Amino acid sequence: MERLPTLPAMSSVSSFRARLALPTALMMFPQVVETMYSPALPSIAQGYAVTSARAGQTLSLYFAAFALGTMLWGRLCDRWGRRPAMLAGLALYGMASCMALWAPDFGWLLAARILAAIGAAVGSVVTQTVLRDQYGGAELARVFALMGLALAISPALGLLAGSALVRWRQHEGVFLGLAWLALLLGSWTAWSLPETRPKVRESPAPVWPVLGRMVRDAALWRTAGNVAWYNLCLYGFYQLMPFHLAQWGAPSSWLATGGVLLGLGALAGAWLTRRWLAQGLDATVLIRRANVLLLTAALGVMLAVLGRSAWLVVPMAVVALAYGLAIPNLLAPALQHYADCRGTAAALLGLAYYTLLGVGLALAALVQQLGVVCLASALAVHWLQPRRKDPSRGSH
Repeated sequence: MERLPTLPAMSSVSSFRARLALPTALMMFPQVVETMYSPALPSIAQGYAVTSARAGQTLSLYFAAFALGTMLWGRLCDRWGRRPAMLAGLALYGMASCMALWAPDFGWLLAARILAAIGAAVGSVVTQTVLRDQYGGAELARVFALMGLALAISPALGLLAGSALVRWRQHEGVFLGLAWLALLLGSWTAWSLPETRPKVRESPAPVWPVLGRMVRDAALWRTAGNVAWYNLCLYGFYQLMPFHLAQWGAPSSWLATGGVLLGLGALAGAWLTRRWLAQGLDATVLIRRANVLLLTAALGVMLAVLGRSAWLVVPMAVVALAYGLAIPNLLAPALQHYADCRGTAAALLGLAYYTLLGVGLALAALVQQLGVVCLASALAVHWLQPRRKDPSRGSH
């Protein structure tokens, strides 16, 4: 299979990073646009005269549709090519943001959010495919390390931007900002993104045989569940924190502060992962440590919510630290038995945990209590805790 040439060995760090500027922006895009939306939830509830629970449903529906989007674009980027798939996804997101801006009622807004989620999924799945086309081995690991740092700060950037847009023009300002962001990224992509699909390529692996293997893989289901519950803690914060602040009469600036602290926590988790793996610790040990941190932090969040204290952002930063420690070690070995169909398997795994996340956020919208969401997720993670040796991971 034809592979684009990798960077020369003597390339400068600045040249390497410049080449990754667009892929980094595209990889950050799904997280930035979703956290930009979070500060607008109270304004949406008020503007469309719906309850907090109904407004929060836009987030749960978003991730359910995002799950379908990962599968859609994963297949289309093999059939159409990377550039056409990326441009189509960004165009869909831009049109959906305009639809949300002019939505006459809440039903239209929900439809717009579903289309936006499908479009946003292109940033994750196609960008990863482009990077795997261009890089390999140690260089690919170096690329994903830089991506991990960017992803750690993207929620904070989204919350800061979303808070500023809400102060400017309520939820309409956020939708306008999202449409402009899609237009800017689409223009940059059309100008700079190369087509990296190999000229000589095999047909994508059939979905149903791969799905059959994965359904019988108990360890893979545990991984999907763990990834979903860790994400539920973070996105539960983005979903429920704006309403908690409004109920407590606390300044909305606490939301942006929390976003910054969560970004710092995720960075700390990524740093600990690199340090402890370099010391020779097993990934399972790191996941167990992360699970203990998550449970401890969830108890802190519960106490802060019961005390109606905006200082819950501090234990939430520890939740983010546990997330940064656990997620890489959960996902890295997840598909080691699927080398013959890794692309299709990755799309199906994403479909599984984003669907679980969407269901979890729907329940969180009904519960409307962040402490309950975090504690229930932490207990679920402990129940699903990976074993050191799993007989179900035998031959496939």
